[in-house]
Amino acid sequence: MLIPAIAVTVVALVAAGMLGVASAEAPTTTSPPPTVSVQGVAVEAIEQSASSASATTVYRQGMAAAIADGLAKAQFLASSAGVTLGAVQSIVEDGGYIGCTGNEVEYLGEQPDFGSPGVGVSPGAVSVPRVEGAVTGTSKPAVKHAKKKKGEAPVAKRASVAGCTLTAQVSLTYAIS
Repeated sequence: MLIPAIAVTVVALVAAGMLGVASAEAPTTTSPPPTVSVQGVAVEAIEQSASSASATTVYRQGMAAAIADGLAKAQFLASSAGVTLGAVQSIVEDGGYIGCTGNEVEYLGEQPDFGSPGVGVSPGAVSVPRVEGAVTGTSKPAVKHAKKKKGEAPVAKRASVAGCTLTAQVSLTYAIS
């Protein structure tokens, strides 16, 4: 009687093993959790002749502000879609660039480590391109003034101040439910 009991146990174990293999080979149909992806962007002022340490500090402030911008965008999108924003799933440094405004202004300082920008992010020019018709050198471009009509109040002129800014970009992906 002992041998048939062992045979039944062996047959049962073999059957259980085959079922285990069959279930392990069955295709799974789980889909990835839903997410929302955004790009955060921030612009920070930087000295025209910033040191490497100063440029790195400004870039890191820019990345932190870009993350805050991305979070605000993701919250807006989730709220607009009627879903709940979850935890951040990924963060990608998309790089940045430094640009200056004003006539003949260039960034002369050190560059921070902008990392490797992601696809589609093109760094901006170090200086602002020249406007067609502008006079080069220290001369100011010719400006045409409109004639003031009788009785019109004077209009304030906007000052053109030279300055440099650093732009930082970060891509974020958040879970949504």
